Amino acid sequence: MVGLRRAKTLLFIVLVVMATTIANGAKMLTENDKDEPSKGSGETIDVKASGAKGDGKTDDSKAFADAWKKACESKSPSKIKVRKGKYLVKTLEFKGPCKSAVTFEMDGHIMAPSKATPGKPHCGWINFEKLENFNLNGHGAIFDGQGAHAWKINDCAKTGKCNTLPINIRITGLTNSKIKGIKSTNSKLFHMNIINCKNLTLEDIGIDAPPESLNTDGIHIGRSDGVRLVRAKIKTGDDCISIGDGTENFLVENVECGPGHGIAIGSLGKYPNEQPVRGVTIRRSLIKNTDNGVRIKTWPGSPPGIVSNILFQDITMDNVSLPILIDQVYCPHGHCKKGGPSKVKLSDITYRDIKGTSASKVAVKLLCSPGVPCTNVTLSNIDFVYTGKKGPAVSACSDVKPKLKGKMEPPACTEKAKPDS
Repeated sequence: MVGLRRAKTLLFIVLVVMATTIANGAKMLTENDKDEPSKGSGETIDVKASGAKGDGKTDDSKAFADAWKKACESKSPSKIKVRKGKYLVKTLEFKGPCKSAVTFEMDGHIMAPSKATPGKPHCGWINFEKLENFNLNGHGAIFDGQGAHAWKINDCAKTGKCNTLPINIRITGLTNSKIKGIKSTNSKLFHMNIINCKNLTLEDIGIDAPPESLNTDGIHIGRSDGVRLVRAKIKTGDDCISIGDGTENFLVENVECGPGHGIAIGSLGKYPNEQPVRGVTIRRSLIKNTDNGVRIKTWPGSPPGIVSNILFQDITMDNVSLPILIDQVYCPHGHCKKGGPSKVKLSDITYRDIKGTSASKVAVKLLCSPGVPCTNVTLSNIDFVYTGKKGPAVSACSDVKPKLKGKMEPPACTEKAKPDS
């Protein structure tokens, strides 16, 4: 009996020690979790907790800058939360590299000061720079550039200098990143400028500015590889999408463009040492009430350049002037270089399954360079109806002999293409 009592006592002591050890361990784990979040969780930083008011009147720039600094320095993935409201901010620099991935969750709207203050060339209002694995989930968030005053003082047509007003959203050097569900409105200059990015996805993007908003290209891209633009509605006063030098493997899909100037590759050849444009696909899109449809534009008297492997496919045009255009004597506002034809070489360009209504009698115009004629251009299943009263639609060509496949309305190259007077 004594031995049994001793055994029970010993078992009781062991159980008490085990329970105490487990409790202390759980407590330590809880405390450590509070001090050092697990690698996969991170923290959420609320801009209002950082001092933002979100009332549309108070300058909330510092609160955003403070939230970004904290998130960018976090060793574990973090989120910046922008709650509903209207946040007035001046120039913001969301600049990396950061120590870990950062995600913006935006439910509020961002507003720029209405005053137009010229800055450095190619400056931005909201800047995302040198970031990897960055995500911006907009949930319909609006970036309002309040550009009406800037449009009135824009003298680009007279001076040819158009780049000192701020771009609404400047995206530079992003890798393996995604921006979804945002809308840029009333930008003072370009809405979105994408430069030196790799494997960047843009989804559910809105661009909105009136036709009289000068030089407000919707999305401009250059010197980037592997960018995808999927589902966008773009209404603006210039090109819906403009594709600059150094763009490779760029996909545009399910975009609605108009009003505006259409979707353009270029202009190219204005500057020396421009990089090739290769592997651009634009498909399954609608272009409506625009000055141009899909066009490629290069400057006369240009240095050598390359545009190749371009596909325009399954595009509907609705009341569009010049639905298909290659213009290698592009000369806006008369600011052209003299001294020979364009030396930008265009090759391997396909127009497939493109249809709709043309607001101009010339529905297809392929005005290639006599210095380096276009090669391997294909027209396949083209079907346009001219809505005016000057007879049926026509197709005009020069310095190109396109390959023809399927339906061809208007018949291809029945007239010689000439520069606009």
